[in-house]
Amino acid sequence: MRYGIIGTGSYLPRSVVTNEMLAPRTGVTAEWIAERTGISERRFAASGQATSDLAAEAAKRALEAADLPAELLDFVVVGTSTPDFPQPATAVVVQSAVGADRAAAFDVNSVCTSFVYALDTARGLLTADPNARYALVIGADIYSRQLDFGDHRSAVLFGDGAGAVVLGPTGEEHGMLASRLVSDGRLQGLVKIEGGGSRNPLTPASLAAGEGLFTMRGRAVREYVETVVPDLLGTLLKESDLGIDDIDLVVPHQANAVLLRNTFTAAGLPPDKLHLTCQVYGNTAAASIPVTLDDAIRTRGIERDALIVLLGIGGGMSAGASLHRWAGSGTRFGAP
Repeated sequence: MRYGIIGTGSYLPRSVVTNEMLAPRTGVTAEWIAERTGISERRFAASGQATSDLAAEAAKRALEAADLPAELLDFVVVGTSTPDFPQPATAVVVQSAVGADRAAAFDVNSVCTSFVYALDTARGLLTADPNARYALVIGADIYSRQLDFGDHRSAVLFGDGAGAVVLGPTGEEHGMLASRLVSDGRLQGLVKIEGGGSRNPLTPASLAAGEGLFTMRGRAVREYVETVVPDLLGTLLKESDLGIDDIDLVVPHQANAVLLRNTFTAAGLPPDKLHLTCQVYGNTAAASIPVTLDDAIRTRGIERDALIVLLGIGGGMSAGASLHRWAGSGTRFGAP
């Protein structure tokens, strides 16, 4: 028995922040943002919303799509690098909110690759436990509260959001067929928040110095993406005895529309097989892949038997990809 995605859901905050609204805070023009990133707007969470609030809404929608009561969940896994609290895990807050009382709940943090890592972890747990059948996997982040708006190259990229999928049995032919995860800790300094952990606890002085804010070495990250994405995609397909022409859809981490189009075109992927949402949602970090997958189902439909690659890139540096043979049909899901 394989396990695969049998339901998806997403939640984006109501507050829309356009390039025209953001430009004065970052010292660049709206045109500069659009030209460099392909992003025109993003969503910011309301002041009273936490990551778990976004995650719970996406989770409820995924459970509804899967037609699955939360009581049947065996695992709740939240991929996030912006948790509600240092502890407990955001996943237990979501577990309580959706009523998944019998599930084991925990977080995974691999920055923007968190969802792909969480998905592979949940699939492994289901496969290993003969008594388990269903897992809820969520990617959720609120980056708007830790951006340095004086750093225009990174501040213009990010938005807030959450996406979720339900994993369940999909038979022998469908579901998650293969995955590949990689990390390179030598590049850990490319994407980071300096303060807030055990090495550098936040103090009034460190907060004033901006050590609680997100930083990214954009040029080096771009080089990592341009190098790792083709290699990761090529290796996953080779190990699965497939070629790029066999793939029906690629849903990547929504880092930057311009970068993604250029990178995947160079890898030989036709533009119509790449689904993007960062134009209107920005880079929603761990949420970006499940949000975009849910959007693809609702806007273009994904037919049963389609081959789909989910591909993430994040801090650490980290990357991950998974190959799925779709179990649903159009906007509907099917499971035995």
